[in-house]
Order: sequence, then C-alpha cells, then structure tokens
Amino acid sequence: MFVSDLRKPSPPVRVTITQVSSGSLSLCWDTPAGEVENYIVTCSSEEDSSWQELTTHTNSLTVSSLKPGVCYSLQVSTQLKNGRRSKPTVTSSCTKTHMESLLEDLGLEQHYKEKLSLTTVLQIDEKTINDESSKCNSDLPWYFLKKLMMVNVTARNVKCTSVCDLNCDAASGNRGLDLDSLVNCPNSGDMLNPLDVITALFLCSDGFVQQEMALKMSMCQFSVPLLLPNCDTKQCTLMLWAMRDIVKKYRPGSLSESKGFIEDRIVLSDLPMISFVRLGECSLSKSEILNKLLSNSQQYHDTFVHHDMECGDSPRRISNGLVEMTWYLPCGNKNMDLFSEPVAVANLRGDIASFEAQYSFLCQTSTAVFVFFDDLDSECRLLTNQHQKAQIFLVGNCESKRFGLDALKKVATNLGLTNSNLILKIKQMNDADFIKNVRNTVRDVVENPKMKMPIEQMADVAHELGILVDEDSPECQTAKKNADVITAEIQDTLAYKEAQLPLQGQIWKDLTRLEKEEFRLRKIGSKSVEDYRCDLQERKNKLRKKQNSYKMSNAMTCFITAISSPGIERCYFLKWMRINLDNLSREKLSGLREQYKKKCENSENKEEIKDIDRQLSNSSLGTEHFFREMGQIYEASISCQKLRQQSRHKSCPKLCQQVQHLPKLCAGLLLDGFPLELVDGDASNIPLRWVSDVLSQLNDLVSPKSKILVVTVLGVQSTGKSTLLNTMFGVQFAVSSGRCTRGAFMLLIRVNEDVKKVLNCDFMLIIDTEGLKSPELAHLDESHEHDNELATLVVGLSDITIINIAMENSTEMKDILQIVVHAFLRMKEVGKKPKCQFVHQNVSDVSAHDKNLRDRKLLLQQLNEMTQAAAKMEKKEENKCFTDVMEYSPDTGNWYIPGLWNGNPPMAPVNAGYSEAVYELKKNIIQMLGNCDSSANNISEFTEWISSLWNAVKHENFIFSFRNSLVADAYMRLCTEFNKWEWEFKKAMYTWVTDAETKISNFRTVSEKSEKNDMGELVMCLKSEASILLSEWETKLLEHLTQYFKQTEGHVYLVEGYKEEFANSSKSLRKEMERSVTNQLEAAADIRQGMVKLDKIKENHTKELEVRVCALIEKCRQKKVKMTDKELEKEFDKMWTKTLKELLFSKQKATNVFTSVSHSLRANVSPKGSRACQLLSLKNLQDCGLEPFKYTAEGFINQCKDFFTAQRHTADVQKMADSIIAACSQFVSEKVERVKKSNYHDTYIQEILRMIDERLQHNQNLKTGIEFEVSLKQHICGFAAREFQKMHEDFIEENDPYRCLHQNKRKFCADFKDVFHERDQCQKKAEEFTNKCLKPAVEDFVNRSLGPDIIGEMLTCPQFSTRMFFQHSILLDLLSKDDYEKYLSYICSYEDYVKKLILDQIMEHFSNPSKAIEFEDRHIHSSINSINNAINKAKTGKSGNLKTFVEDICKELGDKLVISQDALGAFMILNNADQEQFANWLTQCMEDMAQALKEKFKKSNTEIKLKNLNVKPQNELFNRLIGCGKQCPFCKAPCEAGANQHTEHFTSMHRSQGLGKYRSLWSQKLVTDICSSLVISDQKFSCETTNGSFHPYKDYKEIFKDWKIAPDVSLEASDYWKYVMTKFNNEFAKEYKAKPAVIPTSWNNITDKEAEASLNVSFNMK
Repeated sequence: MFVSDLRKPSPPVRVTITQVSSGSLSLCWDTPAGEVENYIVTCSSEEDSSWQELTTHTNSLTVSSLKPGVCYSLQVSTQLKNGRRSKPTVTSSCTKTHMESLLEDLGLEQHYKEKLSLTTVLQIDEKTINDESSKCNSDLPWYFLKKLMMVNVTARNVKCTSVCDLNCDAASGNRGLDLDSLVNCPNSGDMLNPLDVITALFLCSDGFVQQEMALKMSMCQFSVPLLLPNCDTKQCTLMLWAMRDIVKKYRPGSLSESKGFIEDRIVLSDLPMISFVRLGECSLSKSEILNKLLSNSQQYHDTFVHHDMECGDSPRRISNGLVEMTWYLPCGNKNMDLFSEPVAVANLRGDIASFEAQYSFLCQTSTAVFVFFDDLDSECRLLTNQHQKAQIFLVGNCESKRFGLDALKKVATNLGLTNSNLILKIKQMNDADFIKNVRNTVRDVVENPKMKMPIEQMADVAHELGILVDEDSPECQTAKKNADVITAEIQDTLAYKEAQLPLQGQIWKDLTRLEKEEFRLRKIGSKSVEDYRCDLQERKNKLRKKQNSYKMSNAMTCFITAISSPGIERCYFLKWMRINLDNLSREKLSGLREQYKKKCENSENKEEIKDIDRQLSNSSLGTEHFFREMGQIYEASISCQKLRQQSRHKSCPKLCQQVQHLPKLCAGLLLDGFPLELVDGDASNIPLRWVSDVLSQLNDLVSPKSKILVVTVLGVQSTGKSTLLNTMFGVQFAVSSGRCTRGAFMLLIRVNEDVKKVLNCDFMLIIDTEGLKSPELAHLDESHEHDNELATLVVGLSDITIINIAMENSTEMKDILQIVVHAFLRMKEVGKKPKCQFVHQNVSDVSAHDKNLRDRKLLLQQLNEMTQAAAKMEKKEENKCFTDVMEYSPDTGNWYIPGLWNGNPPMAPVNAGYSEAVYELKKNIIQMLGNCDSSANNISEFTEWISSLWNAVKHENFIFSFRNSLVADAYMRLCTEFNKWEWEFKKAMYTWVTDAETKISNFRTVSEKSEKNDMGELVMCLKSEASILLSEWETKLLEHLTQYFKQTEGHVYLVEGYKEEFANSSKSLRKEMERSVTNQLEAAADIRQGMVKLDKIKENHTKELEVRVCALIEKCRQKKVKMTDKELEKEFDKMWTKTLKELLFSKQKATNVFTSVSHSLRANVSPKGSRACQLLSLKNLQDCGLEPFKYTAEGFINQCKDFFTAQRHTADVQKMADSIIAACSQFVSEKVERVKKSNYHDTYIQEILRMIDERLQHNQNLKTGIEFEVSLKQHICGFAAREFQKMHEDFIEENDPYRCLHQNKRKFCADFKDVFHERDQCQKKAEEFTNKCLKPAVEDFVNRSLGPDIIGEMLTCPQFSTRMFFQHSILLDLLSKDDYEKYLSYICSYEDYVKKLILDQIMEHFSNPSKAIEFEDRHIHSSINSINNAINKAKTGKSGNLKTFVEDICKELGDKLVISQDALGAFMILNNADQEQFANWLTQCMEDMAQALKEKFKKSNTEIKLKNLNVKPQNELFNRLIGCGKQCPFCKAPCEAGANQHTEHFTSMHRSQGLGKYRSLWSQKLVTDICSSLVISDQKFSCETTNGSFHPYKDYKEIFKDWKIAPDVSLEASDYWKYVMTKFNNEFAKEYKAKPAVIPTSWNNITDKEAEASLNVSFNMK
C-alpha cells in the first residue's frame, strides 16, 4: 500500500542579484522552511529568445553565457525529492554592456558621466611619486596617465602584477626540471588590451584631458584616436578637438635645399591620408606591418599596438571600431626619409563589415585605402557599394589557407583594379620584401596624391555620415565664436596691439622705467631727493591717468566677457584664443626666430640682433598679452581711484566699478590650471597690485587650504626648461626655441590628500622662466640686469630651484653661474634657505655621473669663484665658497638627463631614458620638499615675498634694500618670545634676591634660620646658590632658543641669522644679573654686619633697663602703699634719668663718604693713564657737582673744519652728558629713597661709575677726550657723594642707641605700670606685637613683592612686548594727540619722554585700583597665612615662656618677613602676658591687621605705591624698551633691535633729517630729505665722524658700520614723518633756530589717516 506525499514545497524567500557582469548574473536567496531537495533556476529573455534551466543544491547560483546589455527574467523554484516544485520567485536584471563591464574593471564608471579633468589628472598624489606597478585593473588607467603625462613611451605597457606572474616567475626560477609547470603556466584572462584602456580613458575624460592625452601620445609617436567608438551607443566621434593642440614641424623634400621647415597644427595641415583597414579575418598583422612601414631600419617604433606587444593579444572589449591616426613627417634627409612628403596614416580596428560608418568615412577622406584580407566574398558588396573618393589597394596573404585567387580576380575586376592596386605576400617573399612593396606603393600614392583633406574639413564628412564631432558641443562652439570675433580683426599684430591693447605698450614701459628710477635715483642730479621723488611720482600719476583715459577696447570687452562665462566655456574660449593666436603668429615668428638664431651665431651683428629681437617682441601676441592688458586696466583704475580720493573726489569712475571683479576671474583661472604671467618680460616688471590682488582672491577661494611649495627652473635660453617642467608635472608651458615669450609664468597644481602629509602643503606652484641670455649677448640693452632681476626674484620665491644646463660638461655653466650664485647669495643674506638641483641635459651615457666627476669638481670650483665675486659685489666677503651660501654636495646636487628625443625628429619618440630620469628628479624634488625644515608659505605669505623681493630687486643693492613683512613678523615673534623668557628669568632672580636679602637681614636675630655663624660664610653660600640658579636659567634660556629655531611654523628660518645675537643676549643677561645679585648681596651683608654691633649694644641697654625696672617694681611693692599712676611715673622718671647717666653711650662717628667715593673714582680712571689722574688732582671732589655741568669743546673746534659741525658736536655731547647725569641722579635718588634707614655702600658708587662707562662706550662715536670723561665723572660723583654722605649720617642718627632707647621711654613706662598693677597684658601685647613688629614687616614684604607683579601686568599690554610695538604705540599716540610740544620732546629728549610715557601708562593702567589691590591682597593673605601657620606651629612646640613662644614665631617667619629688632626688643621686656591667651589674641589681631593694611594700600595712590617699591616697574620697563639707546646717525630715530647684544642697529621708520636739526649749510633751511631715501642716492653728507668732509650716503656703512638703514618699502612708507614735518615746519624751524624747510608739494596732500596707514605699513601692523 502506497501513501502519496501531499506536502507543498515553500518557494525561496528574498531572491537577490549579488553580482552582474557582461556575460553572467549571480543570485542568492534565503532557504525556505521545510525540506528541500534542490532548486530550479530558469533564466529567459525576450530580447534574444534564449532560455536556460539550471539546478543547484545550494542557495546561490551564477548564470553564465549571457549576452551583454540584455535584460533577463530569473525564476527560482524549490523542488522536493518527489519532484514537486514550488511556485517560482521571480526577479529580473540586466547584464552589463561591454562598456559598463570594462569601466567597472578599470574603476572608471563614475567618470563616464563626470568626466576626468586636467586638475584631477595632474594633481600630485601618491601614485605619481611611487614606483609600485599596477596590482589590479583599476590601477591601469592611472598608471597609463602617470606615464603618459611624463611622455614615457612605456605608458602602453599596462600589464598588472598578478599572482600568475609571480607563479610563472617562481616556476622559471625553479632549478629542477618540471616541464609541465613551464608549459602549463597559465596566462591570466584578466589582462586588458591597451587599446581598451586608452579608449576607456578618452570616453571618460573631458575635452581638455583628451587634448592633453592626444598631444602626449603624439610626442611618444603613439597613434592617436581619430574616430572614437562607443560600443554602447554604436556611434563614433571625430576627435577633432582632441588633436587641435598637436603641432608638427617637418621639412619636406621641396625645402631640403633651403633648410626651411614647415610648422603647423596637424588638424590644419593639408596632408594626404592613407587608411589601412581589414575585411574579415586576416593572417597578416596590419598594425605590425604599419609599424614596420613607418620605421626605418635604424629606428623601429611601435606606433600602433599589435598582437606581439605586451597585452596586445588580449581580446579587445570596447576598442573595435577605433580609427587611430599617426603621421609620417620627413626631416629633409634623403638617406633617412622613407617618404619625401608628409602623410597621415589611419588604422581601423576591427572588421569593416562591422564598422561601415568608419569605413565610409575613411573612403571619403583618404587618398588611398589599403584593405587587408585573407578570404574575399566574390560579391564583396561592401567594397563595391561605397561612394569612394579613395584609391583601393587590396593586401592579401597568399600563404593563408583561406586565400582564394578566383574571388580576388572577380573583386578586382569589379573594382577596376590593376596589378599596382594589389599587394600580395607570396611564399617566396620575406617580411622585409613585403614591407618594401607596401612602402613603394604608399610612396607612389603620397608623391602623387589625388586628394588632400585637413582633419578640420573631415568634420563635414563626419556630419554627412552621422558621425559625431567632439567640437560640436555648444560650449566649444560658443567659445570658438567668441574667440573668432576677437582674432578675426587681427591683420597687423603691432597695429592691433597699439589699437586694442594700448595700456601695455610704451606707457607701461615708461612706468616701469620711472618705478625703477624711484628706487635707484640715477638721474637725480643736484635736486633734493624728496623733490625728485615727488616729481617722479607726478610723472607716474600722469601716465596712470593717460592709461585710464583710454576706453576699454572692443577686444578687451569681448575678452573679459568671454572669460566671465561659466567654467567649461571659459576654458574652451582660452584654448581657442591660444590656438587662433598661435596660428596667426606662427608664420611671422618662425622666420624671425630662424633669423635670430643665425644672427646670434655672429656676435658682431649687434644692431641686427637688437632689431630682430624688437620685431619678435612686437609680433608676439598670445593670451598673456590680453591678461597683461587686464592687469594694466585694473592697476590704472585702482591708481586713479586712489588719486581721486587724495584730491577729495568721492565719485568713482564707472570703469573702476567694472574692473573690481577681474582679480577674482584670474584667480579662478589659476585654480583651474591656467598659467598666470608673473613677470612681464617685455617691460621687465611685475604689476604688483594686480598680481597681489589676484593671489589674494585665490587665497580667499582656497582658504584655509592655502599652503604652497614653489619649484622653479632657471637656465640658458633653448635648453629645454619648459619641456623639463612639462615632462615632470604633465603641464603645458609654451615651448619655443625663440625668445618670443618673456618673463615668468606661474601655474598651480593641486596636491592630493595622501601626499599632503608628506609635503605639508595644498598646492605646488611651478614657475617657468624665460631663458637667461648668454654672455655674448649680455651687452645688448639691459638684458644682464634683467636676467639678474629675474633670477633673484624666482630663486627668492622658490623652495627648490632647478638650474638647467643642456650639455654633458660644465663649460656652458659659466653663462648663468654668476647670475644664479648671485641670486642664491642674496637669498642667504636675507634669511632664505635656498635649495637647488643642477640638471645636465643631453647626457646619454650610463656612466655619465662617474665620468663627470672631474667636471663636477670643476663646477664646484667655478661656483666658489662666482661666490667670491658675488660676495665682493654685495660686500658680504665672509662667504668664501658656494657651500657657505647653501647646502650643496656635488654628488647629490647634480642630475644627468639623456636627450629628449630617441632618434631624429620629427619621427623620433621621446626618449624613455629622458622620461625616467625626469621622473627620478621629480621624486627627489618632492622628497627634498618633504624634508624641508621650514613649513610651506601660504598664498598670502607668497604674495608678500613677491612684493618684498621685487621691491628689493628694483634697487641696485638687493641685500641692503630687502625688507619683508614675513621677516619682520618672524623677528617680532622671536623678540616677543625671548622677552617672555627673559622676564621669567628676571622675575625668578628678583624673587630669589628678595628671599636672600631677607635671610641676610635676619642674620644674628631671633628670626634667623640659617645655621651659618659667620656673615661671610652665609654670603658665600648665597652667592654659590645664586650662581647655580643663574646657570640653570641661562641654560633654560638657551634651550628655549634652540627649541624655538627647531620649529617649522612661523618662518623661524628667516631670522636664524639673529640666533647668535639672542644667544649672546642670554649670556649677557646672566652676567648682568650675576653682577647685580652680587652687589645686592654684598651691600646687604655689609650693612647688616654693621647693624649686628648696634643691635648688640641696643640689646644690652634694653636688658639693663629691664633689670632696673624690675628692681623698681619690687621696691615700690615693698612700700605696701597703693601708688597712683602719677607717683609711679615719678619713680620711673627718677630711675630712667639715673640709668641713662650710668649707661655708656659711645657716639658713632660718620665716615667721610667723599673719601670713599674719591678712592673709587681714582681706581676707575687710573687705567686711563697719568693724564686722567692728573686731571683728578686738579679739583677737590667736594667742590664738584655744585653747578650744572656744561661742556665746552675748545679742542674739538680747533680740529673741526667748520663752525656748524663744531656747534652740532657740542650740542650732541651736552645732550649725552645731560642724559648720563639724569640717569645717575635717578639712581642716587632711588638708593636714598629705597634704603631709608639703611646705610651707604661702596657698590653704589661703583654702579654709578659702571653706568657712566657703559653709556660713554655706547656713544664713542662722539669724540670727547679724557678731559670730558674725568670732568663728567667728577661732577656726578660730587653730587652723588653729597647725597650718600647725608644718607650715611641719617643712618647713624637713626640708629643712635641713646635715641633708640629714649624713643621707647613712654612704652617702657606704660609696661612698668601694667606690671606693677598686675594688669592682664595679653590683648595689649598681642596688638603691640602685631602693630609694631608684624604689620611693618608684612607691609615691607608687599612692597618688596609688588614690583615684579606690576611689571608682569604691564607686559600683558601689547605695546610693552617688543621695542617695535612700543615705538609704534608711541608714534600712534603722538599722532592722536597732535601736540607739537610732545613731538619736540620725543625727538629732542627721547629718553626723558619715554620714561615719562612709561610712568604715565603705568599710572593710567592702574588708575583702576582694583588691579593693584588684587596683587596686594594676594601678598597680604600669603603673609597672614604664614603668620597663622607660625602661631599654630609655635603652639605645638615646647615653649617655656612667652619670649620663647614669640621667638619661635619669628624664627618660622624668618624666610619671609624681616621683623624690626628694635620693636621686637622693646616688645619683649616687661611682658607678663599669658602665652595661650596671647596666642588667641594674636590670631584675632591678624584679621584686623589684614583689613587695616588693605585699607592703607587702598588709600595710597599709584604714585606713592611706586615710590615704595623695591623693584621699580618704570625702570625695568624703560631698560627693556629703550634697548641699546642708539639713534640713527642722520635722523635720530631710535634703534629697535630686539637682542641686547645685537651687532647691527636698525629702525622701522626713519624721518626727515630736518627733524633731527639738520639744515642746509648755505640756506640754513631745514632739510626734508629722509635718510632711507638718501642711502640709495648719490648725495653726500658730512658730520663729526667724517671730520667735516663729504661722504656718499650710499657708502654710509663705511662710516657707521653698525647701522642698517634700509630703503623704505614704498614711497608712502615715510608719510607719517612727512605729515609731521609739513604740519609743524615753522615750529621746528623756530625751535632749532633755522629757516623752515621747503616742503615738497605732494606732502601737503598727506592726511592723518594716510600717516597712520604708513605707520602700520612700516611697523608691519596688520
């Protein structure tokens, strides 16, 4: 009996397509509930009527053998063991087309719609700088592009490094015999045909990448796509645009005698085209035959990819239907040329039966079509039905089994062919003979072409056949129309430029000449510098107005409108403009260039060369000229707008509004990869405002990702500089053998994220320069000067400079070495760290590097010679060899690169060795950039470098003239940081000295903590401790400095030259602090030592008095009578009088301070010689310093040549003397005030003498003599000795034991009464101890600690951070107050003015008392806490009585507070207070004391506070900000150098010399000239230092060696002092007893706002 299975199978759940390819679909599903035997998958399609049923036991399956691009229905059913099936679960999917599949394999699918752009292709990423081969198919396109952009002929080797390769390598490396593994080594089926990769890239790229690829492929002698197929759309595209940029130069047979040549765009060349196609299968390799056909026996090249090339045998997936094109171009040598005339060769991939449109196109555009076949259909309708213009040639292989002679005869007859139209490879014919036959046939066709058609005309044929044309896009066509509108008007280039581009002509050249004259002042004659510069400015303004008077030309209006169009259209427009302009100028320039080269061979043709050079310049017209005109329109408009504002006109011309957006337009173009002209080579100038604003807009566009590194190439003309950069970075700088394009161009390349980590930059800027002229042409016009300017600029802008030399030996290097070395020396001197690589081109020998060892040594020798010559010119003769200027190794700094072409052009491909060598150089450059110590500049900083370098270049002396805000910024930051470290050092030492003085003051007192019994021992111990601390801080300071210069940010490398100065300042600071600390310790110790004796006497007297009082109490108590206070006082008075009579009071004698000071003075001047000692003896010191000091210069007047010099000398010396006297007077006053109740010490007078010597040393340029020095020192020591004598006598009076005892009489009497009456003294004694002992000590502690706090607070104000900030704030303050008296005080009494200003600013800053109160409260609370801690600690101790208890408290406070011994001694006697209650009361008194002190400090004003401080903030800030105190020898502007030990003085802003009292000797009028202008002129000066003789300002360094007076960064930089001089001219003249200056007219227009702006520019304040 059978039971049927009635279970129903469940259908599969969630069927999912997991993978799709062009020939398969993979799917999976979830397993349904219940048992499953297997699954049935059915695949069907309505499109091709196919059907498949597959069975599987798993829940996944791949259906293969499907057609590409077809939609399939997929049904999945569950089947049980009994055969029952479930309902099917249905899904559907389409297979990928061949195109989609390939693009996915190549990783290009996203670029099929979003096309690859040049920005993406050319960006620097990890792939461009590593040598890893392609590991997967998705690497292949980028590998190909990387190689192609560097014009590497191996670019088409697109094989992946697969597992199969590794296995085969392992098998071939096996030493055993294993034939199976050798024979069966599999060839991976994943290998892609190079043509598929190329086709895919063309399909996925925009028109500009296609154009670049076609150009580079053409240079490699690769075939270029003519018709690009799209196998998905079944359409093809004529690649007319892609080939637009290919320019070929060749010499046909007709020109071989004349040595002429033809240079033309290939799409415009009227050449015959020969096409090669295949019909059916063919045993002959058409492409290989073509390669042999086009190659001579000495130079074979694979122009077309063929079967035997790497991966050439891989099946083509999308490139069938591709028509490739190449050209054979003759060189004019009959022995080498295969064809005497040029010919285009086309090659159709695939069977013409499948690509009839392509075949039809070729038949109508070719002069001949060669059809390769094996088996011909006798009907052969394809061959007979075509509308043919071309001759048909049939090429067959008789050796093929499929070859049919009868069919061939029939077809030949139908086509009317003769034997000459048939080329057959027969058995007896080898390949060479067969190729020869084909070549002869082609030669006959080429020499007698029936038809020629430029590629541009082929577009019409394409349109007729329905073939797309890449130029038909609306953006391209619109751009073409816009470009044609502009270029169609050009008939005569020179006339066109004058009419349509007028601003860049003679006017711009005249402006350039005036600009340089402003900086060089060569033609000043006898005029005043400022008047002459004003005149030049007026002439410039007139030229700018003239420029601005031109209406914008039609051409420029159209041009600006066109580049304002959307992105892709704008790019097309600029390309069309370049193409049109190149086409127009090529014919004219070609001939001129040839003439130029011929004439240059004979250096005697000077005038002819000059004339041709001028013609080249005038005939050259490119897009750069239109951008140059834009720049001039913009600069003229902005300049005139400024002039209108100065003349108080508010209205702005319409033109000005039209040009505001131009910089942003150009910035966008620069970002898109278009080059921007940096230096106009025709005018040898940079339109700085234009370039700066463009770069500013660029910075805004990319910010914050705006860091750039710069690579530049320099070299002799025609040495392949542009080609080198083009090859290295894949860019397209104009390549020309003539000197048509001049100046320098910059181009921006993006850096990908993966390389940013290495380079730390966002973009790489490439600068291409015109060739430097060779020495034999250097005498023409000003070319040598121009070359020097250009080299200095680009070297200064570069992070790496490539020096390009196109010879194997070092001989030619001499042409540019001097220029280049000079540029490097200049950079080193202004703080740049140049890096360079010497590139030797045309060195093909593999052993060239070793062979040229001798040449490299010679090169280094020449570099050293050039360095010495350049150093001598720049007056920097410490640079003896090239390695002093920069890091350079002959072994690593030289690169040898083979010649560019592998064979003879025009048919030679680029040499693979050239590309590889350039690639290695590129990797090395990127590695060097990655290893740079300094960080990359951002675009704003780069702009600043352009401006500062070019302004300096315009001066004759670059190093002397260079001023850069980045250097100023870096120096300011260094000064700010160093000042912070310096203050930390000083503050630490101030704190330490305070503590040390406290220890000394408490020596031999109850507060003493030290175990030293001898003061000398204590001082020695403290000195040792100070020395250790000073050394630690000095080391810390130097370490800070070292670490600071290690950082890469902040451009610290620019100020590395100052490192030694700051290191020396650190050492100097340590010495200064050590001297100060030693003096303070010794003074404190000696004074304390004297006090110890007095304290002992006072203590003995007090003890004796206490004994007498105790006896009196006992005596009174014995009377047993209640005594009143009056009676007790009477008894006390009797006892007091009697005791004082019995005590011995030895009166202290005052020391004669004058004797001590005289001794110190004699010791100071003795080393000066016997004359100095003799002068001392002539006058008693006590008679000195009574009258004001007055200097007379009798001796100097006799030596001097003129009265005015002597008069000026007398005034200067008197001013110096007054300054020294004022400083010493202040020192004396502070000592007297600070150490009230303290004694005089010899270190005080020694410090005064040191101050005098130091200041005299600083002013040694003033010739004074020993008489002046002795007289000044006697005067100062005289009044100082008087003050110190009084101070000493006051000290003796203050510390007289009798007086000290007597002043405590009433207190002793009160204590006597309290003890007698046995009153509770706890509260009273606690208050007494608080008020008499602790409160003064805390107050003193606050005053000793408050000074550094106030200094620290003031240093938080920006104006006190550096000297430059301070100067800026002073001048800004003066400008805001607009007070003549203040200006006069600042100029004539600079130090006094600064002292007063600092004091005023401290007073103003602390006018709000809360700031000072905060510091005071902190110190009060600190003291109270210490006291409370001491009380608590004393409570826990084993104090036997109150005296011990108090002593314990004092001892605990001994490190912090100095408690008066007199007050403490008085407190201790007659004290019967209870210890515990006293402690409690004392604790309560602390709160009252704290409040009382706060109230007292709160009531005292800032002036009183400052007076009571030990460390005077105003003095510290003054010493910090006054610096060395040196003033400009001409205008008296103060030095602002940061380091105290600087070797060179400088100031940010010089002034009119008239403000420094200079006047004309003849007219007595104040002088308006400014020294920062005079130093670049031929004017002369005379002064005391020159002994009245005249000396050139240019050579001021010979007289004032330690001053650097740099020219102003601009004419407006001195507007501040021009404004002041103009406003207060009469007042200054009256004060100086001179006549008012003649003010240049332009100065009257300067406003206070412009004065402030110039101040900010000069001090680099943003």
